[in-house]
Amino acid sequence: MKMHNFNSGPSILPQEVLQQASEAIINFNNTGLSLLEIGHRTNWFGEVMTEAINLVKELMQLGSDHDVLFLHGGASTQFMQVPMNLLDDGEIAAYCDNGIWGVKAIKEAKLFGNVNVVASSKDKNHSYIVKDFAVPADSKYLHYTTNNTVEGTEWHHIPETTVPLVADMSSDIFSRPFDFSKFGLIYAGAQKNMGAAGVNLVVIRKDVLGKVKRPIPSIMDYRNHIEAGSLLNTPPVFAVYVALLTLRWIKKEGGLVEMGKRAKERADLFYNTLDALPFYTPIVAREDRSLMNATFGIQQPEQEKEFLDLCKANGMVGVKGHRSVGGLRVSMYNALPLSSVEEMCKLMRHFAEKYA
Repeated sequence: MKMHNFNSGPSILPQEVLQQASEAIINFNNTGLSLLEIGHRTNWFGEVMTEAINLVKELMQLGSDHDVLFLHGGASTQFMQVPMNLLDDGEIAAYCDNGIWGVKAIKEAKLFGNVNVVASSKDKNHSYIVKDFAVPADSKYLHYTTNNTVEGTEWHHIPETTVPLVADMSSDIFSRPFDFSKFGLIYAGAQKNMGAAGVNLVVIRKDVLGKVKRPIPSIMDYRNHIEAGSLLNTPPVFAVYVALLTLRWIKKEGGLVEMGKRAKERADLFYNTLDALPFYTPIVAREDRSLMNATFGIQQPEQEKEFLDLCKANGMVGVKGHRSVGGLRVSMYNALPLSSVEEMCKLMRHFAEKYA
């Protein structure tokens, strides 16, 4: 049975990336050694890290003003590492509350300074993006989540502000062209669009660092990681290598312009099908729908279990909504073929006709 992977993360990877990564586990670049057993300070891995960093900058069209790091801990570590490095005691940072990950980031930031929630969609269960809000000029930065994996909303514009922008791009990184130069700091867990779980990408503009007075633990100070080239401590070697392979694949396939084109094609097909079938209930405001994570329900919620059983019987995995919100969710990341979305749409039509 052909499998259709709609998991929200860890999620689908290109088949050629899986093949190359599996070969490297046995014999990395014909060294006679497994990727899992080479030293992280060898030239072999040094070349991996250098190429990965350079590819990030190339795809993002960034120059020497920005540094690229591959760190442990996933995006959740950045909820506290960002304010630890950027927000001093008594200072204020602006945050957008557009879903569960924004809420978690706000909670951690309050441990290091004051938080001003300048925009919140909590009033409608985070089913839309607040677009009209003001950011006080004395804010140290504005933090927002570009794509809300759980709720299924996505920012389709970059907020206009005079303060540094900080973005959690975990679930739409490298999925579309962006003016990445507008951001002071970007972070993203790799396990959705750029690799395997276990490594976190952080992109930092140099001018946002070195402004807090508090002592920062050595392992949490971005400046130390920059100086060490992401080798301050042993990096997640395998996860960095899979990220490199995925970045190579993105470039080979046509870069972010092509990724954006494919994302829109997949999303248009899915949402057009959803809107044409009154049997299902869209959750997110139309203009704020995510191209990566489509959330929806069924008019009769008791039928969701049968729908999920049918998905499972047809090799469709990862369709159950996040445990915090329930419902259904179809994640459509870079490596998901359009054919998988086509099969999902066929199944949705079949299920709706059965109960019409």
